[in-house]
Amino acid sequence: MNIRQGEQKLSAPSGKTQPIPPVLRATLVTGASGALGGALARQSAVSGEALLLWGRDALRLAAVADDCRAAGALVQVRQLDLADTDAMLAALAADDGAWPIASALLVAGQGDAVPPGQDLEPPEQVARLANVNLGAPAALATALAGRMAARGQGRILLVGSAAGFHALPHAPAYAASKAGLARFAEALRLAVAPKGVQVTLVSPGFIDWAGGGRPIPRPLLIPLDVVARRILAAFAGGAGHAIIPRRFALLRLLDRLLPGPLRAAVLRRLNA
Repeated sequence: MNIRQGEQKLSAPSGKTQPIPPVLRATLVTGASGALGGALARQSAVSGEALLLWGRDALRLAAVADDCRAAGALVQVRQLDLADTDAMLAALAADDGAWPIASALLVAGQGDAVPPGQDLEPPEQVARLANVNLGAPAALATALAGRMAARGQGRILLVGSAAGFHALPHAPAYAASKAGLARFAEALRLAVAPKGVQVTLVSPGFIDWAGGGRPIPRPLLIPLDVVARRILAAFAGGAGHAIIPRRFALLRLLDRLLPGPLRAAVLRRLNA
């Protein structure tokens, strides 16, 4: 069952209720109804672990929660669209008040490209991606960092993208939002490290998952479960920034080293 605000009961794997341990700390996963968020939630589910799972799709969220409970985790779910900033921050206050959040995996985001047959993205799409991929996770990470700093410890993971390394003409808003998130993560890391709060940015490349195909080249595809394992390993190891797979770091370096005209020609060819 879901924990309602003010209750001090939770669902155990057997379906029976039990009191919340007084010092129980939780792991928050946003985007848990998505492919990557769901994989990270499932791999984080161990006996006795408390998971706060947020997602937009109620059915997929429930399926992920069931798998996590079957693994022995204690789970609370919340159907939420992070585009609603006020609701997101209110949910954080309620959940952190019930189960203090020790770790947060901020996975939720959206990927979109220029629609087929058009030269540019619709302006509404640009605004939505800027909010969901940058504004919402940055606001949530800031609120979490403040709460964690007050407790003297905590860990935050932000999921960026290797797309943020490049000016992609077929997905300008997505690339820009992930680039902005990378710069934000670096600044937040510097600000809160003295307070005992760890901030990790991961920048995955193309992930191979059902429904993840897009009509653009997708080099160096990496399986979903492998990406999730590597993300959690980087997070556990305290990495500041992890690029997955590492070969995308070479593409990032190449982008920086190429002369401007040559870089533009390569990107335009990718767009075509």
